[in-house]
Amino acid sequence: MNLEGYGVLYLEALSRTWIAVPEGTLLYRVADEVVEMATAYHSDGVVFLRTGDVVNALAAFAYGLGWLDAGSRLGLLEPLAAHPPDPVDACIPDSRSAHLDEKTHRYRRMLDSALSMVETGPDQASPLYAGAETLRSTAQSWYAEGVELLDAGDRAGALARFSYGYAWLDAGIRAGLFRITGERGLFTV
Repeated sequence: MNLEGYGVLYLEALSRTWIAVPEGTLLYRVADEVVEMATAYHSDGVVFLRTGDVVNALAAFAYGLGWLDAGSRLGLLEPLAAHPPDPVDACIPDSRSAHLDEKTHRYRRMLDSALSMVETGPDQASPLYAGAETLRSTAQSWYAEGVELLDAGDRAGALARFSYGYAWLDAGIRAGLFRITGERGLFTV
């Protein structure tokens, strides 16, 4: 799937998504913020794509879909769905190679740092503890897959995975499942 198709898949996923928790509850506020982030990053990705900034479009689409999927996995959004960055073939032109290289390596460093600067917030006896650990392990898994792809020379695939995984971590922070123990500027708070 090309980048335009990835944006269409994203828009379709947004159009099928609804908040699954009752309005007026604390969890509704979290769900609303998750949808707001997912919607904003779709919009950003479309603008980037229209202006020819395919590197930022790829990162925005993957990051926003990560927010959507994390919200779904948390039970805040319906339907329960996953949109991992596997199907996208970003086809970043050679003229954008330096930008792709810089952004991919920067996101790798940032996600690596971010993973080490959070701790699980809920008590181990709480069901939310397991949820936090799921979000953390998902972010770590996408980070590891991104490193493998980067080492193999697939910078676009790596960037998509770093962006997608980062969203799971940020969504967990926004949901109150993690405490930031380091640099707050690495997170969407």
